[in-house]
Amino acid sequence: MLSSVASQGRSRWEWLQPAAAADTAVPGRRGLQICLGLVWLLDAALQYQPFMFGPFFVTLGIEPATEGNPAFVAGPATWASHVMLTHIAFYNAIFATIQLLIAAGILWRRTIRPALAASVVWSLLVWWFGESLGGILIGSSPLAGVPGGVILYALIAVLLWPAERAPARGAVSPATSGPLDARTANAAWLVLWASFSYYLLLPDNRAADGIAGIFSVTDGQPGWLVWIMNGVSSLAGQRGLEISIVLAIACAVTAAGVFVPAAIRPALVLAAALGLLFWLAEGLGGIFTGQGTDPNTGLLLILLAACYWPRPASRPASRPPAAPRSGGHRR
Repeated sequence: MLSSVASQGRSRWEWLQPAAAADTAVPGRRGLQICLGLVWLLDAALQYQPFMFGPFFVTLGIEPATEGNPAFVAGPATWASHVMLTHIAFYNAIFATIQLLIAAGILWRRTIRPALAASVVWSLLVWWFGESLGGILIGSSPLAGVPGGVILYALIAVLLWPAERAPARGAVSPATSGPLDARTANAAWLVLWASFSYYLLLPDNRAADGIAGIFSVTDGQPGWLVWIMNGVSSLAGQRGLEISIVLAIACAVTAAGVFVPAAIRPALVLAAALGLLFWLAEGLGGIFTGQGTDPNTGLLLILLAACYWPRPASRPASRPPAAPRSGGHRR
């Protein structure tokens, strides 16, 4: 009986062990997982704010996102809003607790796989029912949060999934040595940043006062952030078209940069800088207003760039040989 229990314990340990081995083989993966867990922890803290337990969380946050969307997006989101309004405090407590459990699961290495899987499922549900697909179907601007921060949680979770296959030789990144091969991971990067170029050049987003208008939305923000955003808004003035073209070119360069080995690091630095600019335009996701539910896309874009940063690969620690079993007989 004791040998059976020991065998089950070994099998469970072996199931958990590849995650640690993969993290060792790809430097930085575990650190990035911890960063993702901390962002989820921030999400949970924001969801526990008093504002979220009242109806305005729905009427001012979720319902406005449905405007202009097709019926298959707006319909389910509107239905979810009506359901939540019946017992908003109860549902919000559930939402916040789910995010807290996801954060704890990611931060604890033994539960990293189920936590990452849960984060992907939860992110997709929130993206559809809570963010109305992040404005991708109504032509929102990357400076206003398209494609929605929560879908980036799902993408990062997939990229940082503990892979059991050995990484390629030479410089590797956690994103390109995970469950997705380098070609698929780079394709995801290309689609994301190329779409930013597209959205920036849409007529409404390249309007003369479009950029200034986005930075002028400072309701509830602390004074220092209002000063920065108003300063950028004044600098932008009526030069929305010119700025949109420059930003679209920068996003296109960022999108293509990961396919040129010599340009990967400069492209990722540019991506982080653009992510910081987007985050500033988003008012840091409203995390200081008492009404923000998450840090929005800017912070996640910086974390995503870090996932693609090339690092020298290290060899995973070899397992010690198993001790030979005793061949003695009982008498």
